[in-house]
Amino acid sequence: MSTEATANTDNATDSVDCWLRGIPQQAAFTQRGDYIIGGIFQIHYYMKTVNKNYPSPPEPLKCTGSMDYRELRFSRAMAFAIDEINNSSDLLPGVALGYKIHDSCASTPMAVQVAFQFTNAPPLYNNSKVCSQSGRVLAVIGDSGSTQTISISRIIGPFDIPQVSYFATCACLSDKTQYPTFFRTVPSDQFQAEALAKLVKHFGWTWIGAVRSRTDYGNNGMASFLRAAHKEGICVEYSETINRYDPQSKIQQVAEVIRRSTAKVVVAFTAPGDMWVLLEELTLHPSLPRQWIGSEAWVTHLEVQRFNICAGAIGFAIPQSNIPGFREFLLDLSLAKVAASNVLSEFWEGAFNCLLEKSAGSADRVCDGTEDIQKLKNPFTDTSQLRITNMVYKAVYAIAHAIHYLVCKKINFKIQCDQFMKIEPNQVLDQLKRVNFSRNGYHVSFDANGDPVAFYELINWKRNENGGLEFVTVGHYDDSLSPGQKLNIKREISWADGGVQVPVSVCSDSCPPGKRKVLQEGKPYCCYDCVPCAEGEISNSTDSSDCSPCPNEFWPNAEKNFCRPKLLEFLSFHEILGIILSACSIAGACLTIITAIVLFKHRFTPVVKANNSELSFLLLFSLTLCFLCSLTFIGRPSDWSCMLRHTAFGITFVLCISCVLGKTIVVLMAFKATIPGSNVAKWFGLAQQRMTVVSFTFVQVLICIIWLVLQPPYSNRNLTVYKEKIILECALGSALGFWAVLGYIGLLAVFCFVLAVLARKLPDNFNEAKLITFSMFIFCAVWITFIPAYISSPGKFTVAVEVFAILASSFGLIICIFFPKCFIILFRPEKNTKKHLMGKK
Repeated sequence: MSTEATANTDNATDSVDCWLRGIPQQAAFTQRGDYIIGGIFQIHYYMKTVNKNYPSPPEPLKCTGSMDYRELRFSRAMAFAIDEINNSSDLLPGVALGYKIHDSCASTPMAVQVAFQFTNAPPLYNNSKVCSQSGRVLAVIGDSGSTQTISISRIIGPFDIPQVSYFATCACLSDKTQYPTFFRTVPSDQFQAEALAKLVKHFGWTWIGAVRSRTDYGNNGMASFLRAAHKEGICVEYSETINRYDPQSKIQQVAEVIRRSTAKVVVAFTAPGDMWVLLEELTLHPSLPRQWIGSEAWVTHLEVQRFNICAGAIGFAIPQSNIPGFREFLLDLSLAKVAASNVLSEFWEGAFNCLLEKSAGSADRVCDGTEDIQKLKNPFTDTSQLRITNMVYKAVYAIAHAIHYLVCKKINFKIQCDQFMKIEPNQVLDQLKRVNFSRNGYHVSFDANGDPVAFYELINWKRNENGGLEFVTVGHYDDSLSPGQKLNIKREISWADGGVQVPVSVCSDSCPPGKRKVLQEGKPYCCYDCVPCAEGEISNSTDSSDCSPCPNEFWPNAEKNFCRPKLLEFLSFHEILGIILSACSIAGACLTIITAIVLFKHRFTPVVKANNSELSFLLLFSLTLCFLCSLTFIGRPSDWSCMLRHTAFGITFVLCISCVLGKTIVVLMAFKATIPGSNVAKWFGLAQQRMTVVSFTFVQVLICIIWLVLQPPYSNRNLTVYKEKIILECALGSALGFWAVLGYIGLLAVFCFVLAVLARKLPDNFNEAKLITFSMFIFCAVWITFIPAYISSPGKFTVAVEVFAILASSFGLIICIFFPKCFIILFRPEKNTKKHLMGKK
């Protein structure tokens, strides 16, 4: 670019006029000073709505509606703090701070216009054509609404003007990439959301309703709460939004959702104005008492306090404080001071229902100076708690300390300040990051995100003696403490129903131990059915989502809330079945012994002598062992008893059958010997009979030895037959060994049966073969029936079946073979003759 062109460009730049568009907003309160601090407060609830007529210039923005007396008190707290600093000898001595306090009307357009005014110097307000930035505010305090605060920060942020909010709590404002010049003296909603979630969880409420303002404060605050609530296992039945500008139909719709809901607890993250219109609608048609959980924006607001349906409400609030001298400053309003301020004039006229100036046609009385503000009871004069007010007070002092670090120095132990030093907002911004001081016992500092340390008081709305509601501190939440100590409740809480019993708000009742939760289809995870644990599983805690299986040798109790050792089952001597079988066994042995005694006493009689008395007594001996061996099957199994029972059973029964077989062969041989020319008798004499019994028995003994050596029976804990019991049983070890023993007995029994059948028609009145045939028939029938019964019987009944088979077959032998003989000996002695036995007449 040429030199000439450059010169022309510079001249063009110097000749540019800077015109202010629109009409600047008049400040609510102003005070001159060396350094100016801006303030934005929501002194009015609404901004006047204007229909745009684009062919003509729009009307200036104006506030309308009722006045928020609490916000008016906040604005006066800023003026008081600056007056206090100007009179201080320690902070900015010799420097006068000024202020420009504006009303944002709780509206974003008004807040934006005021923010633009703060970026320009006062000469622009006087139609100056010079674009100058000198004399602009060094810092801004406000706004209370998060939405308005965000808009303000986006406008003044690029100019590096620091902003300190006293009540904007949206967690989004902690993002330094978006809001690099933002600070606040009130904790972020991120901390409050976590505190509210922990509070709800503390009282066991898992089914709640949620209402929020349709603003950045409500939307972001509720989003943070819902995330924290989800981590705590809390479900939300509904989540509704509301705004004071909504049509009545929308407000009625939200109120109806609350009335019809099953959740008894409602968390409201709303601005006071939004909460006010909702409660007003709910009051028209009251429903069951709801337990309200409030955010700090409305839980200590006096205008909301008048709604009795919120009795018992709890919520977190900024700690109450004491500001010495503030009440006196607040009430130091003469009629002259009031008349000099449009805002104070409006307040005075509204508070005392009078007019400062008589207007034509008005019936209202004229304020005459007799109005006593000392006796006035409204949020403006209420200095009993000073919660948010202290946040304003701390914000002013934070900015004052930042300016103090820039313009003041300590020389010769005396603080000297240069009131003419020119400082820029970015310098104040840099110093604000470093402020660290205490005022009236309250610490002020900011972390890297511009947030203070989070500390809340837990407030409960309790009824007083007059029936009204009052705010009572019942606990606190300190985020600087360890997780388990952050929430501390120190006093009893009065609930929505007026009682002291914590209300219950759950979608589904807790599942007791022994049951598990099954989610209901299409509903949140807090809605579930309680289903008993499956067989073999337990749950030992409340609201268990899964059941745990018991270890192998354990089984759930009836309630399925703990695992107890499984019952041990075996055929015991102490149970009825065991007692009956034992009695039968002993009775059989006794019967056998008695039979032996009878036969021995009459051993020389024909009946006894005719039937090989030696084998008969050996048979009775083996039958006694058969009866007694059944006792080894009863009682708790051990390795030794298992080996004993099977071998004793196998050997004694083979001995018994061998004797019967020997008697059968004797009968056959005896009648064969009567045939002329036969020499059979010499081949089966007494020695051969003994040898037969010993040989057959030895084979069984050999089988048992091989079985015991290779794979002996052993005691076993059977877990498969019953799920809830352990069967103590004797495992076979080798199934082949067991069936070999049993098969050998069966083989001898069948052989004996066949021989007895062949000998049954031989002549003689006392042919023992007939008795043996019938006894063997019973024996074989019992043991053939035994096989399927043994296989199919579970647990101890397997043993009972085997004992029954032993006893039945033993009784069959003794009854069939020996009872007829005993009957003749004892009751028919006339038949106990050789003549009768030979069948001779």
